[in-house]
Amino acid sequence: MKSTLGTFLLALGGAASALGIASVALGLRTDEARWRRAGQRYVHLVLAAAVGAVAVMEWALLTHDFSIRYVAENVARATPTLYTVTALWGALEGSILLWALMLGVYLSLTVWRFRARADDPLVGWATITGLAVALFFFGLMFFAANPFSEIGGRVPLDGAGPNPLLQNHPLMAFHPPMLYAGYVGFTVPFMFAIAALATGRFGEGWLADVRRTTLVAWGFLTVGIGLGAWWSYEVLGWGGYWAWDPVENASFLPWLTGTAFLHSVMVQERRGMLRVWNLSLVLATFSLTILGTFLTRSGVIDSVHAFTESSIGPSLLAFLGVVTLTGIGLIAWRGDALRTRGTIDAPVSRESAFLVNNLLFAGFALVVLMGTVFPLLAEALQDRRISVGEPYFESMSVPIGIALLFLMAVAPMLPWRAASSDVLRDRLLVPAWIGVGTMVVALVLGAEGVAQVCTFGLGAFAAAGIARQVFVATRSRRQTASEGWPVAFARAMRGNPRLYGGLLVHLGVVVVAVALAASAGYLEKREVRLARNESTEVSGYRVTFLEIVREETDQKTTTKARIAVERDGSDLGVYAPSISTFPNATTGIGTPSVRTGLLEDLYLTLVSSPTEEGRITLGVAVNPMVLWLWIGVAVMALGALGAMVPARRTGHALVVDDDPAPPDDVREPVGVR
Repeated sequence: MKSTLGTFLLALGGAASALGIASVALGLRTDEARWRRAGQRYVHLVLAAAVGAVAVMEWALLTHDFSIRYVAENVARATPTLYTVTALWGALEGSILLWALMLGVYLSLTVWRFRARADDPLVGWATITGLAVALFFFGLMFFAANPFSEIGGRVPLDGAGPNPLLQNHPLMAFHPPMLYAGYVGFTVPFMFAIAALATGRFGEGWLADVRRTTLVAWGFLTVGIGLGAWWSYEVLGWGGYWAWDPVENASFLPWLTGTAFLHSVMVQERRGMLRVWNLSLVLATFSLTILGTFLTRSGVIDSVHAFTESSIGPSLLAFLGVVTLTGIGLIAWRGDALRTRGTIDAPVSRESAFLVNNLLFAGFALVVLMGTVFPLLAEALQDRRISVGEPYFESMSVPIGIALLFLMAVAPMLPWRAASSDVLRDRLLVPAWIGVGTMVVALVLGAEGVAQVCTFGLGAFAAAGIARQVFVATRSRRQTASEGWPVAFARAMRGNPRLYGGLLVHLGVVVVAVALAASAGYLEKREVRLARNESTEVSGYRVTFLEIVREETDQKTTTKARIAVERDGSDLGVYAPSISTFPNATTGIGTPSVRTGLLEDLYLTLVSSPTEEGRITLGVAVNPMVLWLWIGVAVMALGALGAMVPARRTGHALVVDDDPAPPDDVREPVGVR
């Protein structure tokens, strides 16, 4: 019954998508508003079908209906309830179902948001585009990756259970949904970009329609990447958080192009420039989300994330090709009309800095894309495996990252159009001296790497620049409205949340960059062999092996090493790194035990189980400032959330920017052709 009901709901979602496309297209052709409105109502049916299909799958998972192949392959009776629920996105078919659910939510919210503009052709074409994407994914599930397909023959009494790595940490409940919410969210700006090209309305109106949704998607993707790094750090036991794994890169690529778009969109809004560039970035970002899905779920790469091999790879590649060619074709078709009157007036200006910023982001994305895809192309064309490892990515990405950090510090303080020497001195001198002083202090304290020293200095430069902007805005508000400092600060921030939310994002990036430099440059790591009650000292920590504890459940068998930790004579507690074996795994899965601190983490791993003599091999690492990575990601997410809040005037002069500049041409009114 569950299989039949689930398959019916997939068919319903596909049919609703197709009927919605036909209805909106008919309404656009005949200029009949009733057909457009009918077509948009089909969007809600798409969401209902996706919600129903997910509910049926969770019902099958929780009731252990092993007649459904997906259930039999991905859960067992001994699987804890949490990981039974999360098994929905633990393998190919379920993850595509999650994609369809997220897409239904975004489409339904978009239609509801623009319900008063149902007659607008821009909204109509956007709806058609979104429904076409939904039709592809429902068709993919119905034909090539049906999560409700049944097992032929005898139904097993128990299932195989999830991949051991997917039932070893609660972050499994949050990391994939956050990533998918980010991936799928970029469908909305893609919809409106295609609609703008189709209707010829590629002014600034469509940007206002998608700005908040783009920020939502970017925020989810940022948090998803951060949670993925945390999951890697807490689960895989190798002591790091980013290994340039192909699927890590697949999530990073749309983040890079999405970040570039969020910067360059300000130039188009202010100056009416970069229309082709912004449309290209939106199309590239959506294409990269499809590429990421292909890399994650097609089985073409060897990755800790690629848990399945499947036959959907050709379908995803074909869809990626259609999306890419359609976007390029539309931009070429509208090429002459996309030209704008705006030009960069001076090389030292905010729009000039944003342009260089965008070129660096695009270059960064190209570097990561080549390092990720080149091994696949080499294997396909030459039938030989080539590995592109961390040295390539680090040697290429570090200079770009430092340049981006410099521009992030400078660009917000530059005026639009042109900057005089007096303005530059007033805005940059003090933050620059603070940055230089920080580099000197870092050198005195023993910093050696050029990249680390530059990162610390530029981080301080950027943070000081942010502090200066906030101080100037608060002081101006206080002088204008005769308010106290706390009230002036709060109202100044509330008066322009987009600006100060963006600055908060920048502050989060600074925190992440400094944490990356510290943790990568000053890591201390050793492996030691210890007998029971034997101790050793690593970087000021004294670790003592106390005993081995074994725990058995139906889900797994866990071997824990209890380790006492002391520092400077103070007892820091007992920690228990472990190795777990699962019924469906041939090797043990290590789980580290981490003592987290503001300045450094003590990271303990059980490298091997006890020998016959009772000795263990213990990995001991001291990782500086790792906690600040997660803090920085949280600050970035808060900044994105703040930037979505509408500005509010408070009865006095509104401090918008150091130097607001009018656009070169009049914006296209929202909803007017």
